[in-house]
Amino acid sequence: MPTLTTKNITLENLFQIAVDKKASDIHLYTGKPPILRINTNLKELSDHPVLSSDSIRKIVLDGINPKYFETFLKEKELDISHELDDGTRMRVNLFYEKNNIGLVARIIPSKVPSMKDVDMPEIIYNMTRYKQGFVLVTGPTGCGKSTSLAAMIDLINSERNVNIVTLEDPIEFIYKPKKSIIKQRQLGADMLTFGSGLKHVLRQDPDVILIGEMRDLETISAAITMAETGHLVFATLHTLNAAQTIDRIIDVFPPYQQPQIRMQLSITLKGIISQRLLPKKDGDLTVAREVLLNNPAISNLIRENKIPQIKTIIQTSGKEGMVTMDSDLKRLFNEGLIDKELAKQYMLNPDGLK
Repeated sequence: MPTLTTKNITLENLFQIAVDKKASDIHLYTGKPPILRINTNLKELSDHPVLSSDSIRKIVLDGINPKYFETFLKEKELDISHELDDGTRMRVNLFYEKNNIGLVARIIPSKVPSMKDVDMPEIIYNMTRYKQGFVLVTGPTGCGKSTSLAAMIDLINSERNVNIVTLEDPIEFIYKPKKSIIKQRQLGADMLTFGSGLKHVLRQDPDVILIGEMRDLETISAAITMAETGHLVFATLHTLNAAQTIDRIIDVFPPYQQPQIRMQLSITLKGIISQRLLPKKDGDLTVAREVLLNNPAISNLIRENKIPQIKTIIQTSGKEGMVTMDSDLKRLFNEGLIDKELAKQYMLNPDGLK
């Protein structure tokens, strides 16, 4: 095998190595060899040379569409998707760091996961069967929100004859129509902004709408309105639990609008799934989830702005399928899937393990 140099490293080859090694992400960073994230740990490709700023620039320039590279040079940031020959897709982010080009790519499997693949609780199956309402999947970056949503969309696709429209940045999983028809729209290529895409989506006869990420007041407001007008809306937020999610949505709006938003949210919200991706004892990964279902008690607390009390309702509503993050972490520990210190690290009340 010839010695690897920065001259014969290509983006395609690096991406394929990441897929073969079952990495979740790959980093190109000046002064280091390529770095993979495998089961939450960062590992350098020790058989690859250290990358310079110029070598990363060449690898990127040779590997992506020149039109996208021109956009990146102008805007200093770029999110695009890239597809390998085997159908595996990469969500690629380009950025500048100390005037050097950097790249991080997330590996998106070619196969859309099933609900069973992602260990989804049975109660969440029911969320996909609503005719209208608002369902949120939340958690920090890299916790599998997109994967969970993909499984939920694929279940709808398998069970129901509906029109599904997704708005993504960029498109990740590619869905094949089964019982449903699915239209996937990508920010930049198919729409200029999430706001403009949402403004016109109601004229596209949708039944189910997936919003890749709710980033601002305009997007959140449109999502709530669409859920209110007879559509089933799925979206994501970077929040850690159900109560924080509701607070974040309401706080985006100016004070004079918040009573109205609390009322709308209390009616349209169907459920919140907050999740964390955790390393198992065997080195694989598992998911801990907090699940909120909007029952009359939760709806009343949202209307009356008593958000801190929501956790108590989740704790006492286990028979309905609700579960707190602490309870699910305790379950994973009791089943021997994660160790005690990891569980305590993510619990709000670690004493619950005693």
